[in-house]
Amino acid sequence: MGKVAFLFAGQGAQHPGMCADLIESEPAAKAVFDMADAVRPGTTEQCLSGTKEELAQTINTQPCVFAADLACARALVARGVTPDVVAGFSLGEVAALTFAGAYSDEEGFELVCRRAELMADAAEKNPGAMRAVVKLDATTVERLASEAGDAWPVNYNSPLQTVVAGTPEACERLDLLVKEAKGRAMKVAVSGAFHSPFMADAERGLAAYLADGHAPAQPSVTVLANRTGEAYPADEAARVELLSGQVANPVQWVRTLQNMAADGVDTFIEVGPGKTLTGLVSRTLEDVTALPCETVEQLESVLAALSEKGE
Repeated sequence: MGKVAFLFAGQGAQHPGMCADLIESEPAAKAVFDMADAVRPGTTEQCLSGTKEELAQTINTQPCVFAADLACARALVARGVTPDVVAGFSLGEVAALTFAGAYSDEEGFELVCRRAELMADAAEKNPGAMRAVVKLDATTVERLASEAGDAWPVNYNSPLQTVVAGTPEACERLDLLVKEAKGRAMKVAVSGAFHSPFMADAERGLAAYLADGHAPAQPSVTVLANRTGEAYPADEAARVELLSGQVANPVQWVRTLQNMAADGVDTFIEVGPGKTLTGLVSRTLEDVTALPCETVEQLESVLAALSEKGE
């Protein structure tokens, strides 16, 4: 019997009405949103009724997706599903750490709200752009980004999808270089160059926040870090450095998935809105099961699939 991983969705997965039926029918999910409303009034309403444009603003995206991620995970646990290991994509890492007990729900939510503020401020001071480059391997994208100028690979999503962040001008140069290399560069609808050196101010601000009594505790479930693809360490200072530095460094998602698979994970459940991570699993690993879990219907499908596998 293989192991089960929960993958917590990141920015870009948000959409109006996320988790609507789960909130209605799963008390464990509703409890998470009630907590979010107590800390940040209006969060549930924003998730359910906010416009696409409103939800796309980093300051709103991060708290809303965090709540959705955690709600989906808690609904699964309430139905008897517990993961052997977890990881979250970008802001999803805060939800993963919270789920794993490194923070209380309130602490994790407050942290993600602060993270959103810091990243939005950094993006305003250093306007940037991002491109998802497909059909080219990571080494080629690294070379092209270097040739484009102020551009850096920031999300290693799958073997043939790497996201690059940089100045708007560098990203436009990258578009041409990618086309010449027979790849495809797609604009990412974000307000800044996330996970790049442009987020240095956010990294410093987050480090100060974490050092001021908000360091993550040792998780009770293994959490793989975006920066390394390895488990969060026992040393508190190292955990603080990993989490604060995450905003200005690349997300090593391919490495994360490969390490999970090498450790015996064969079932990946995406918790939170959308199914972006489910797709990345399918494009990175073979002979594994990858399932999204945002709606009641998807929750039932996950339970049926696990029952069939005897897990």
